[in-house]
Parts: sequence; C-alpha cells; structure tokens
Amino acid sequence: QVQLVESGGGLVQAGGSLTLSCAASGISFPFYNMGWYRQAPGKERERVAVITSSSSTKYADSVKGRFTISRDNAKNTVYLQMNSLEPEDTALYYCNAALSVDSTTTYWGQGTQVTVSS
Repeated sequence: QVQLVESGGGLVQAGGSLTLSCAASGISFPFYNMGWYRQAPGKERERVAVITSSSSTKYADSVKGRFTISRDNAKNTVYLQMNSLEPEDTALYYCNAALSVDSTTTYWGQGTQVTVSS
C-alpha cells in the first residue's frame, strides 16, 4: 500500500519559515520524481517544486529563491524548505510521487495546511 504522509505545516507570520516533509512508503522511492503542489481556496492546484529521480529541481516562478526542495533517498523523504513566506503562500500543500519512467503512475498525499498571516 502506497502512502505519502506530509507534515510540517502550520501557522506562521509573513517573513517566516517552515519546512514540509513527505515520508513515502510502498514505492521504490529513488525511482520517483517527487513534487510539492499547493491549492488555495477557490484556486486550481499548482505545482510548486519538483525534484527528479536524478535530483534535478524545478520551481514555480512565484517561489524561486525562497523555497528549496530536497530529497533523502535513504529516508524515503522529500522536503520543502520555505523561507520568506508571504500571505499568498497560504494553501494546502500536497506531496506527489510520479514514477520517472511512467508519469501516469502517480500518487498523492493528503496534504498539510500552511497559513501565512500578514
């Protein structure tokens, strides 16, 4: 059974920092591209950052320079370090795993709420 369990969300003031974690089980983690997505109320889900199985990274323009995605294959965990948080970053953050050789094989976590107060 595949599980992606996010943690680390919470309430933070603007300018603050949070680190999200996503622990994966039931998949061959090193072979998966891992991503963080977010969805704010009334908005579509958007991709925030992705790290490939070879550890290449890509970021949404809105978070470049503020967020850093990383992975620890030994712990089957992907992280999202979020600095200089803005109220616009408030959203439910989801972890995604997509098999690198077949992106149709994909899994989602339940999400963790990040709320940034002004």
